[in-house]
Amino acid sequence: MTTASLMVEKPPLIKVVGVSASGKSTLVTSLRELGYNARPVSQEHSDVAELWKQFGFPRVLIFLDNDLAGQRSRRPDVEWDDANLASEHGRLRSARDNADLRINTATLTAAQVRDLVVAFLEANRIRRAQSPLSPIPRTGGGMPG
Repeated sequence: MTTASLMVEKPPLIKVVGVSASGKSTLVTSLRELGYNARPVSQEHSDVAELWKQFGFPRVLIFLDNDLAGQRSRRPDVEWDDANLASEHGRLRSARDNADLRINTATLTAAQVRDLVVAFLEANRIRRAQSPLSPIPRTGGGMPG
């Protein structure tokens, strides 16, 4: 047996982008627990139009959206307004337009979002590791279960 045959291929990169309080960190945590190589991209805070392309081009790009009421219910500690949401949508235009999967999470639980994404990944035969991947630091405030 060669050294090359002993090497385990890393699962493909999945990037998750979206507006604030849409559940990016929560989804990434769930996907990594299932062995998917998922990473959040905090592009909603950046003026780099294609930040999602940097640091590795994703095999799958997932876009999470939310509305103002959804943001307020998930993060009541932040003063959300229409102007901020519109600004984030502008910053995320490239990611939204290029996303393989778009989900409005405003009325969905974290489990529902995870199940939709996993169904999509399985339907597209996206590989995952046999065991959970190590957690990465969370951003934002999370999403209800």
